Amino acid sequence: MSLVPVDGSAGELRASSGWALMASELSVLFRRRRTWAMLLALAAVPVLIAVAVRLSPSEVPPGRGPPFLDRVTQNGLFVAVTALVVSVPLFLPLTIGVVAGDTISGEAGLGTLRYLLVAPAGRVRLLIVKYVGTAAFCLAATLSVVTSGLVIGAALFPVGPVTLLSGDTIEAGESVVRSFLVAGYIMVSLLGLSAIGLFISTLTDVPVGAMAATIVLSVVSQVLNALPQLEWLHPWLFSHYWLGFADLLRQPVSWDSFGDNALLQAGYLAVFGSLAYGRFLTRDILS
Repeated sequence: MSLVPVDGSAGELRASSGWALMASELSVLFRRRRTWAMLLALAAVPVLIAVAVRLSPSEVPPGRGPPFLDRVTQNGLFVAVTALVVSVPLFLPLTIGVVAGDTISGEAGLGTLRYLLVAPAGRVRLLIVKYVGTAAFCLAATLSVVTSGLVIGAALFPVGPVTLLSGDTIEAGESVVRSFLVAGYIMVSLLGLSAIGLFISTLTDVPVGAMAATIVLSVVSQVLNALPQLEWLHPWLFSHYWLGFADLLRQPVSWDSFGDNALLQAGYLAVFGSLAYGRFLTRDILS
């Protein structure tokens, strides 16, 4: 009897090993105390905003503070969107940088990378699994902010119909859906940064260095995007559309900004995914 599997069996073996590796990666990621500490810290952002507004002796003047902050006291559903706006520039990129920077360099630093590559998954599949794990954290991070914001907003403030940026009014249920759409938009916005972090992670065995470099690049991109002298460069920066979800808060919903953002992030994924592939494929892991 032949012990060599036929092509179909070999394909099934590779597929099953790939899914097993994916399940293992997600399990390890979401069982880490660090992961839950970051998610809880993100969930605390809307709580702090809501409590501060609730305890304030005076109303927030229009135009002061983050967008939508002056509407929180009239409708608690605005806490979620306000918290997302506050989290985008620093808190979300910070946590994404930690997770993305640790993808490959963390395994190399612990000495487990070579053992992962002994499995039938191979280097390319391992890269894909690591990136999908980071993308899953992006989703969990944005959902933590918006879910916490909706809950604390409903607990501390009245909830009712919401007036959109277009002047139209929608019911509270549809407003909740819009809040999750905004979270989805921001999750997509962070995919380019995740790809950059994955590439940087293939360059070093020191996770802290990869994390720091990824976070610094997110700050640099936002600083460059704020300089009017570099307006020609703005559409190419991965952070350019991070706060461009206003079209999702109009009636009817316009998907133009979402499409532009997704296209830009896909470009960064293609470029830095290819760079990560080239670097990881030629990297000496087993020496």
